[in-house]
Amino acid sequence: MNTNHHVTDWTWLKLLCSTIIATVALEHSQIDLLISKLFYLNGQWLLEKGAQPYALIFYDAPKALLILFATYLMIVLAIKYRTPLNADFSLNHSKRSKYILPLAVREISYLLIVIIIVPTTIATLKSVTHVSCPNHLMLFGSDMPYLDLWQSIVAKTPAKCFPAAHASAGFSLYGLAFLPTWRKYRYKIFEAVTALGWTMGLYKMLFGDHFFSHTLVSMLLSLTIACALEHIFFKRFDENKNSQFHPTKPTLADTQKR
Repeated sequence: MNTNHHVTDWTWLKLLCSTIIATVALEHSQIDLLISKLFYLNGQWLLEKGAQPYALIFYDAPKALLILFATYLMIVLAIKYRTPLNADFSLNHSKRSKYILPLAVREISYLLIVIIIVPTTIATLKSVTHVSCPNHLMLFGSDMPYLDLWQSIVAKTPAKCFPAAHASAGFSLYGLAFLPTWRKYRYKIFEAVTALGWTMGLYKMLFGDHFFSHTLVSMLLSLTIACALEHIFFKRFDENKNSQFHPTKPTLADTQKR
């Protein structure tokens, strides 16, 4: 196996460990409180929840664009599945080819699954962690105590704020960085997606919907999922490709059969 192609073989496990460490170390920490206090001045958050045009730019538009992108991927996947193998050349040179993402079916399937699984996983975790948002807490002018993760789970508070789900929609695009076709653009894609996810996360932090750790854990978990799925989707493909260039030597039994 080409180890250069499979740096992700154990990277996903390291990322998972980093996610757990960040959760334990930062969730319910002074770092979270200090950062949130920067956005809470004179008894008010820097931004009012739902204020326009910020809600449109940083909340509604990104969600709508992600849904449209996922829908587009489904359409492209359906077109590629319906296109016979001997028609690939004509499809690539047809007028509509400019609207078709130049990726293999395996890559489009991987990307679509990452976009679906990342927000779904984080939304599911939110429903079981019961962690409060900063704007729910007595520390920031509301009525709920500041509980740690375990206390929140046991108390089953009505809050559902950890990890950050909205930012995970942006972080789900990390799948783009793991596509074999775009491997040479991996770091540029990683930087762009990180900036997008943190912009969406910071927007929610400005009116107390999330602590810093909520967005950080969301980012690390999104990376973990994208990396683990990359290992599942593309490892066998690369192994088969390498075996074609490095065929195994025939055994004595194989020679005798001939």
